[in-house]
Amino acid sequence: MKNKKLSFIISVGLMAALVFVGNYIQIKIPNGVLITRIHFGNSMCLLAGLLLGGLGGGLASGIGAAIYDVLDPVYIVSAPFTFLAKFAMGFVCGILAQKYRNSQKTNKVVGGVVLSAVLGQLAYIFMYLSKTYIFQILMGYEHETALTATATNAITSSVNAVIAVAVSVPLFFALKKPLMSTGFKDVLTSEPPKAGKWYAWAGAVVLFLLVSFGAVYFYAWYKQTH
Repeated sequence: MKNKKLSFIISVGLMAALVFVGNYIQIKIPNGVLITRIHFGNSMCLLAGLLLGGLGGGLASGIGAAIYDVLDPVYIVSAPFTFLAKFAMGFVCGILAQKYRNSQKTNKVVGGVVLSAVLGQLAYIFMYLSKTYIFQILMGYEHETALTATATNAITSSVNAVIAVAVSVPLFFALKKPLMSTGFKDVLTSEPPKAGKWYAWAGAVVLFLLVSFGAVYFYAWYKQTH
């Protein structure tokens, strides 16, 4: 049991590091209001979900991406929301992939893994674009400006999504077999956990949303008063 827990912690740490590094492989695109990016961070988030399952993939994705935001003055105020949104991407991808990745039917494995990656990415895009629009309104920008920023981010998010799925799925199949012969086998073959109490998850999500929007609201107030 201890070895399994240790393998899980090490796996999450390693994948969080890859998510962090993947965010630095990027092209920044200023859009007049925000700076949006084409990057490989999402590829590593999906890979974390495919390899580690729901909880492990979510934690690795959220931790790695949030640390990147904390260390970049441009994104630091968004770090709490980034953790939540990236966690959702890794969690959705991972919890779905756990149902398919150990199947004996090749077509089912491939189709299930691709579907898991796509749905994980869509969950993130929905949260990210919603955040973009709401944050712009909280910052005092006009409705049209907020929509323009959101539309621009929608384009780069779509590009990132295609890159993420195209990179993470082949990497998963390339790494799965070699990793099965290591101490990480238990993590890779873990089954989806039984559903926990829904109100615990709902409370955690609400808490992170309050922290996220509270941080931006405070930042907007500070900018207007100083």
